[in-house]
Amino acid sequence: MTARLVALCFDANDPPRLARFWAGVLGWETADDPRGGITLLPGDDTGFRIRFLPSPEEKTGPNQMHFDLTSTSLEDQRRTVARALELGGRHIDIGQLPEEGHVVLADPEGNEFCVIAPGNAFLADCGFIGALASDGSQEVGYFWSKALGWPLVWDQDQETAIRSPRGGPKITWGGPPVAPKTGKNRLRFDLAPPAHGDLQAEADRLVSLGATRIDIGLHEAGQVVMADPDGNEFCLVTPGDL
Repeated sequence: MTARLVALCFDANDPPRLARFWAGVLGWETADDPRGGITLLPGDDTGFRIRFLPSPEEKTGPNQMHFDLTSTSLEDQRRTVARALELGGRHIDIGQLPEEGHVVLADPEGNEFCVIAPGNAFLADCGFIGALASDGSQEVGYFWSKALGWPLVWDQDQETAIRSPRGGPKITWGGPPVAPKTGKNRLRFDLAPPAHGDLQAEADRLVSLGATRIDIGLHEAGQVVMADPDGNEFCLVTPGDL
């Protein structure tokens, strides 16, 4: 038995505003969060919720992880872009080329995401959230495959991707060069132990795979704050804290 990915957490200066944006883009329902933020509940096979938790820290650089949203047609891509702009998103330039076909946007707090053109073979069988595209090493892809029990669906030229056996988005890592880490990531995973599993025993298992226990100022009962082999923070939490 392995840990379960139960949430993707955003640090947010204004959680209600950011939650409204993403609820509008994704078409998901909102719910109160036990830690004072807002939760979005998936309306599809994504398999994890999205949490917006209050943070006073401002965004200072590109995120380590971003959404790749899929399109069924060029008109569908245009509708997604238009909806995001109406909700408070904006176009950004990260060096993308016009011939690449995807549209790069940022949400109201500057978190990057892409709206992918139709016909992308890699994301062909994925839902609207096609992937969580991440900056990361091959080693970290292997770690997360073992941590979650998700098979590798791509492993070439030091680029890796995993996907739940139940479907949903892929999680991808682009391989070297990996950008130096300059502070706490604004996006991170919440994991839960296996059903009826022990929090500390699962933390020990993740350490054996290459994770480390860390202190980033989150001192709450019922959770263990950890980092993967690339130093990306994540939380192992009891289900009651979700």
